[in-house]
Amino acid sequence: MRTNLITREGFDKLEQELNYLWREDRPEVTKKVTWAASLGDRSENADYQYNKKRLREIDRRVRFLRKRLEAVKVIDYSPQQDGKVFFGAWVEIENEAGEQKTFRIVGPDEIYGHNDYISIDSPMARALLSKQVDDDAVVPTPLGKKTWFINRIRYHD
Repeated sequence: MRTNLITREGFDKLEQELNYLWREDRPEVTKKVTWAASLGDRSENADYQYNKKRLREIDRRVRFLRKRLEAVKVIDYSPQQDGKVFFGAWVEIENEAGEQKTFRIVGPDEIYGHNDYISIDSPMARALLSKQVDDDAVVPTPLGKKTWFINRIRYHD
């Protein structure tokens, strides 16, 4: 299951990617395809073949982003969230062995390229939701249940 939630920052980032692909990258690749096609034999023209493939990749990503941006719901920070773990929270946790982790709970579209973001759909995030500082969260893992203690919750960097 994929949750259709996204932070304001995540939404803006996807929107920027869409605008870049549609307004800058696609027109540039289209010019290259046109130029390469004008050279003649397309079957052995590497520029033509590569850029046509790149154009298909761009179009596929643009279609995905347009559909995704329509489907997601932006969740903005609310002061009522303070003190508890909800969507968009930065959470600092610690286990019994003293191992500490800090991460942000975000939508599944936002986790790529971020080592410190986890999806709201993950078992860890699900176990932490609605908890407060000093609460413990029992997280199901393939190796059994693990207990983590919440040390800090914040909603701003």
